Amino acid sequence: HPDTVPFLEAENRRTQEAMKPLEHLQKVLYDEMVARIEETDSSVPAPFGAFEYYARTEKGRQYQILCRRARGTLENLKKGEEIMLDCNTLAEGQPFFAMAFNHASPDGQILAFATNNDGDEVFTLQFKNLRTGALLPEKVEGVYYSSAWSADSQTFYYTTLDHITRPHRLWRHRVGSAEPDALIFEEEDERFNVSIERSRSGQFLFLTVDSHTTTEVRYSRDGNDFTLLAPRIQGVEYYVEHQGDWLYIRTNENAKNFRLMKAPIADPARESWGEVIPNRGDVVLEEVAGFRNHLVLLERDRGLKRIKVDDHFIDFEEPAYNVALQQNYEYDTSILRFGYTSLVTPVSVFDYNMKTRTRELKKRYAVLGGYDPAQYVTERIFAGIVPVSLVYRKGLVKDGSSPLYLYGYGSYGILTEPSFSPERVSLLRRGVVFAMAHIRGSADMGRQWYDDGKLMNKKNTFTDFIACAEHLIAQAYTSADRLAISGGSAGGLLMGAVTNMRPDLFKAVVAHVPFVDVVNTMLDPTLPLTVTEYEEWGNPNEKEAYEYIKSYAPYENVEAKAYPNILVTAGLNDPRVPYWEPAKWVAKLRELKTDSNELLLKTIMGAGHGGPSGRYEKFRKKAFEYAFILKHLTNNPA
Repeated sequence: HPDTVPFLEAENRRTQEAMKPLEHLQKVLYDEMVARIEETDSSVPAPFGAFEYYARTEKGRQYQILCRRARGTLENLKKGEEIMLDCNTLAEGQPFFAMAFNHASPDGQILAFATNNDGDEVFTLQFKNLRTGALLPEKVEGVYYSSAWSADSQTFYYTTLDHITRPHRLWRHRVGSAEPDALIFEEEDERFNVSIERSRSGQFLFLTVDSHTTTEVRYSRDGNDFTLLAPRIQGVEYYVEHQGDWLYIRTNENAKNFRLMKAPIADPARESWGEVIPNRGDVVLEEVAGFRNHLVLLERDRGLKRIKVDDHFIDFEEPAYNVALQQNYEYDTSILRFGYTSLVTPVSVFDYNMKTRTRELKKRYAVLGGYDPAQYVTERIFAGIVPVSLVYRKGLVKDGSSPLYLYGYGSYGILTEPSFSPERVSLLRRGVVFAMAHIRGSADMGRQWYDDGKLMNKKNTFTDFIACAEHLIAQAYTSADRLAISGGSAGGLLMGAVTNMRPDLFKAVVAHVPFVDVVNTMLDPTLPLTVTEYEEWGNPNEKEAYEYIKSYAPYENVEAKAYPNILVTAGLNDPRVPYWEPAKWVAKLRELKTDSNELLLKTIMGAGHGGPSGRYEKFRKKAFEYAFILKHLTNNPA
């Protein structure tokens, strides 16, 4: 409609005017955030084949530079750095830049990469000859995130999207060939997505078809013929890893928190699967990684992650933390790389020797400006059954006077990990307590935790979050007039729902790209994600589901009453939560609310779901958000 963009621009001007008195604070916060990072920095090189690959940044430049260097002999090492792609050059003149993937071929000769320039998450695939530095002439439009090389280093597999931006087709591309790409697989059921993965061993390609509740996997050695491992059964998920003569299968069949099975490659039919690790009460089996001589498991025990290597665990000591396997590209190795972080510990990269059981810190990302983790405290407390992770400056007096910023998400079984944020230090040093609510709808406490916060149990997500806020107030960490809350996407739905339910409990609300028009979106199957998400929210074409969704959907439940101060963000090109959802919600709030508190909508006109793409622009966005929070939570926000 011709009035739409002018409406959004008018809201942006209103927001800019309201935040004008805070421009100095925004600049101070932005300068702090930039000063806290190593602007010129590099990731830890990750070995793969004849090279080790890394990304680096340069001061003043928005995007990464993707590099590699030869490994092995001294002569090779003297060859120095090879720049594969300078993303700053690719982004020149573009309002937005994002990369879905960059994969060097197994022989290290060709780089496949896919880019996007408007934030709608539809990418263009290209190839670069790494020997000559020349871009190859072929381009493929409409590509999505999942992709893989075959072992021959000449064949590349990628997925494309249908009319509702669902990855539904897998294609095979022969590099340098003029022949049309071959369609390998198409999934017609709109609930399911298609993805492709090359095994770490390099011996298999795994084609996975998945919905929110169900999967099936096909495997292939040559990339031509894919064999179905086990047919899909509604509600059963399984995922496959290769090691030696075995396929390892992580499945939730008769195992709420997943169990581990294995099948001989010679005969992997379902009847030949044998159980390796049974289902265990509070322990969730989250990931399996196979190496030539080692099997690694990533587990979650009562909400906290741990790594098991063969028959022993790698220990971690903080009360709340996050650990993840990273860049383990090689199969024939005894070195396991993992990343570790907590609310007080900056991101740290370790190499763990699986034979000697020793770990080496390869890099802890610097936090400049005098940050000392010993000056901060991290805790894990419980609001009834719900865990809450906290971080705050030492010396906190629990008298209710401290400002507190409470974050939540709670959907899709996505994990809410207690990780370090260098930007967050700007809040902590000003006396703000930061908390994360591990509410139902996430899988933070296991699969049942997720099931108890979806479909007809969705309201548990909202009441859990409210319980966390009430507990933090009851324990005098903060008070209602010093409490801000934040969430994005489905976490923005959370923000809208709890603000409708308990507007008296919060002083300020930040809702990023919020999924707030749930009824209307889920009634429109032509929109991205709608059909695939029936298994998460329910199908509102069914009366019972319709009534339940309508009873909590934020847009449907705005009333004539007082609301907190609210900041809402949106992206004009967002394919996941269309811009009109936050716009409609703000318009209805503005019409009905009875208070004089701030209500601001900021739509980024050239971006999508993740906001601006450049690293400095992301700092500006965070400084904007923090200035809004500090304005409403502190007497002296400077």
